[in-house]
Amino acid sequence: MAELDTDEEKVEAIKRWWKANGVAVIGGVVIGLGGVIGWRTWVDYRTTLAERGSIAYEQLLMTAEAGGATSAQRQVDAIVEDYGSTPYAMFAALTRAQLALAADDPIGAETALRMAIERAPDPALTTLAALRLARVQLDRGALAAATTTIGQYGDDAAFAADFAALRGDIAAAEGRVEDARAAYQRALEGGVANARLIELKLQDLPVDTAS
Repeated sequence: MAELDTDEEKVEAIKRWWKANGVAVIGGVVIGLGGVIGWRTWVDYRTTLAERGSIAYEQLLMTAEAGGATSAQRQVDAIVEDYGSTPYAMFAALTRAQLALAADDPIGAETALRMAIERAPDPALTTLAALRLARVQLDRGALAAATTTIGQYGDDAAFAADFAALRGDIAAAEGRVEDARAAYQRALEGGVANARLIELKLQDLPVDTAS
């Protein structure tokens, strides 16, 4: 009987424990399973969203290439609204900037590039958009704005040569010949993409008569 009493006591103890803790245990299991299911659902959702964003972006590129600027602008808006959490919102903003430049609208291009910077999902893409923004600002003669943009985003080593070339352009535009020369040389030494153009700019610099 002693053994039976002990077993009965164990059963009663388990019952009491379950009564006190069973709801919490079930809740924990449900939450755990819900977390796994929720995570898988979230991953599937993100994958589907990215796929749809990719398709929308490809359609945007085809529209832009065909010269449908008005339709392309609407597509950009749709991508930013519907796929704003994907990289395609940033790519769409870059396309909008290109469309604006083709329409001789540098201010519109700047607005689009700032949107691209905000939407960029990666620091390298942020820097790329900022580099384009600085070029647009420089092209329209906004030297102070370009200098500010470079100061904010120009520390990325991967783009150092390109930013050096822009610094050279700004210095040349401001008449700081030796600063321009030094910046162009840094750009060439850093392996700037359009090296031949930078070489020509360097050769075209006047001799600094103050030296």
